[in-house]
Amino acid sequence: MEMVCEKGGIATALNAKIYGNGSETLVLAHGYGEDQSAWQLLLPLLACYFNVVVFDMVFSPNVNPKLYDPQRYQTDFKGYTDDLVCLLDHLHLHNTIYLGHSMAAMVGCLASIRRPNLFTHLILLSGSPRYINDGRYYGGFERSEVNEIYKNIEQNFTGWVQNFAPKAAGQNNKATGANFKKTLGGMKPYIALSAAKTVFSSDFRHKLPQVMIPCTIIQSKKDVIVPQSVAFYIKNNVGGNATVKILNTEGHFPHLSAHNLLFRVLKETIQIKN
Repeated sequence: MEMVCEKGGIATALNAKIYGNGSETLVLAHGYGEDQSAWQLLLPLLACYFNVVVFDMVFSPNVNPKLYDPQRYQTDFKGYTDDLVCLLDHLHLHNTIYLGHSMAAMVGCLASIRRPNLFTHLILLSGSPRYINDGRYYGGFERSEVNEIYKNIEQNFTGWVQNFAPKAAGQNNKATGANFKKTLGGMKPYIALSAAKTVFSSDFRHKLPQVMIPCTIIQSKKDVIVPQSVAFYIKNNVGGNATVKILNTEGHFPHLSAHNLLFRVLKETIQIKN
């Protein structure tokens, strides 16, 4: 992917598309196990007000698997951050509003530390700086639970997808669970395992004080992947101004399961006027 970036082909490689014709640019970045179709319900609403950029993360089944280099992407989020910065540079974008879901929330934070001129506002949707519990920090998972996830992906990927997807989506969100099951199950198992290890083993708590771009942290009231308390942890530890908005909904994917509610919150957050 580094060579692709240097040669200017990253927008094509990551299937980047731009919709709308607003005066401001909104970048949408999906999380683990998804692709840009995760924004299918929000995109028509947002494109009425913004130039909206969508793209696929490199682990997406829509991206050439040869571009996924475990050495580049498995150790930390640097590879993903490099990709985001490269993409925005290639598209000649700066001063954007960034909406990152799940692991992409931290990718946006890291990119903002490196290149603050790229962003005016970070919207962190269901994001977490660390998923594993650590002392008084409650990330939502014990290390043994995460190790079990790795084991299940490696030994029975299809079975794990069938079990994990509906849990992550929330028990009352069957359509969202089916959507996530499709994109998650479309991943190459070795990529799914590598990316899962990167995500669930990540710890960016020490980076939060360096995040100076204003943040809005949006979190479902009930989310088995990211506890509500994590949203307030981020708010209390980022270096810049931050607000938390809790959605009265369940599941890790409010952009799919409660998109109208999320859009109302986004209208307030980024001052969309009818």
